[in-house]
Amino acid sequence: MSTPQSQGTERSTVKRSLTGLLIVLGVTMLSGTIVSVALPQIVGSLQGTQSQYTWVVTATLLASTSSTPIWGKLADLFDKKRLLQISIVLFIVASLLCGFAQTTGQLIAFRAIQGLGMGASQVLVQVIIGALVSPKERGRLNGLIGSVMAVATVGGPLIGGALTDASWLGWRWCFFIGVPFMLVAMIVITRTLHLADVRRHDTRVDYVGATLIAAGVSTLLLWVTFVGGSFDWISWQSGAMVAGGLVLLALAVWVENRVSQPVIPLHLVVRRETAIAILASVAVGMAMFGGAVFLGQYFQLSRGYSPTAAGLLTTPLMLGTMGASTVAGWMVSRSGRVKPYVLTGLTTLTLGFLLLSTIDASTSLLVVSLGMLAVGLGVGMSMQNLVLVVQNSVPLSELGAASGAITFFRSLGGTIGVSVLGAILASRVSSNITSRLDEMGVPTDGGGADAGTLDLAGMPPFLRQIVENAYGSATGDLFLVAAGIAVFGLIVAFFLPDVRLRDTIDLPGEEEEPVSSTTDTDVPPGPEERNMRRATHRDEKGPVRDETDPLPS
Repeated sequence: MSTPQSQGTERSTVKRSLTGLLIVLGVTMLSGTIVSVALPQIVGSLQGTQSQYTWVVTATLLASTSSTPIWGKLADLFDKKRLLQISIVLFIVASLLCGFAQTTGQLIAFRAIQGLGMGASQVLVQVIIGALVSPKERGRLNGLIGSVMAVATVGGPLIGGALTDASWLGWRWCFFIGVPFMLVAMIVITRTLHLADVRRHDTRVDYVGATLIAAGVSTLLLWVTFVGGSFDWISWQSGAMVAGGLVLLALAVWVENRVSQPVIPLHLVVRRETAIAILASVAVGMAMFGGAVFLGQYFQLSRGYSPTAAGLLTTPLMLGTMGASTVAGWMVSRSGRVKPYVLTGLTTLTLGFLLLSTIDASTSLLVVSLGMLAVGLGVGMSMQNLVLVVQNSVPLSELGAASGAITFFRSLGGTIGVSVLGAILASRVSSNITSRLDEMGVPTDGGGADAGTLDLAGMPPFLRQIVENAYGSATGDLFLVAAGIAVFGLIVAFFLPDVRLRDTIDLPGEEEEPVSSTTDTDVPPGPEERNMRRATHRDEKGPVRDETDPLPS
């Protein structure tokens, strides 16, 4: 029986562990956004091409998204702490290599390695937090996680721009800056993180399924990245890539349905809570990432602000996400209910996108700020709580696979959203410019203005105004599509069961015996034996109740 002093020491250790975990999450997410403003200068200084420019982003995206479910499953099979330490080392080494890259080809390769570390760290942090505290207490942590994600998403471009503009630092520090923080996190996690080892003795990794999933997802991600630019939506390239990706994923489903320990357990994906949360997360990912990505472009190309000023103008989005995720997290922990906050968040998200759908090049910044604030509030209340719905419905032994699955589908939704909404934006901008030039009697050579090679500073005043107005109205159309996607997520979320979050780390009756290191012959009892023990214990002592110390306030 633990004493009050030992309980206090344990709570302090958990708090320090959570600090290290949040640092890892923040740095890895920041690394994905910090280079967005600096990329033109990075690729230019390395004598890269426009194709290589795209691959610097695509390589990281492919490695991170396609490996997420694999890392999640590995967390169910192997030591979670050791896996996180490996991912941190992988991220640190890759970051240093990126910073010292001498050619664009080297940078692309090193960014792919960095993407593996990013995908691993992000899903493992959520899995480990799920193994430390119960779903009900996890609500408050989700508020902190949402705040960290908001700061990283919005603050990354600001930090990247400042580092690139500083003559005594330069763009290479966009990769170096996260290294000391990750080293601190590594030390904290190594010294304070202690998890019970509940691995199975018959551990097997489904390498065939993992390979098929990674190949299928990578093929589809490559398609959504290059379609509309390198080739048309209706073309043989699109057909080949989509068909190839779907065939690979179909084979993956066939394999996953036949192996004993699949990478993505299909019974989890088809479960009501998990399936609904995944669909809603895909919608949130498409709307949030797809919509928010183009806000900076709107402020720069339609309103004429500098990159740094454009980043500052998106502050309402960050504040809304931070505030809503923190407050909603505390309220979820107090009430134990998630569905009301998810529905409220998706409703607010839809209203925010509807307000942003009215903007153009002359819209008041107050209206734009209110729209961004509403979008931020909606994301803060819904995104992490959808992860919580999934984690609450699965046993601890499947927490990694479930967390990896929903994170994977949300990232995939965001990637598709960026591609689809970007294609819509490019089409609308080109159409708007062509229409306006035709009205003025200016010939466009039948193809309209080239919206992809815009240099506003070098344009005549009349043409610059046309381009700014074209981007302003096209961005409004873009957010209308994002609002429709958010409505789909809201409709799906209505079917979530209104369950209360459990107070225990594991599902009742699903506790695993920790792996003992005292002897090599000890084998954990099987399910039948554990059930017999519980039944005997109930007969002798009354109902069994799992008790978990709540996270300290």
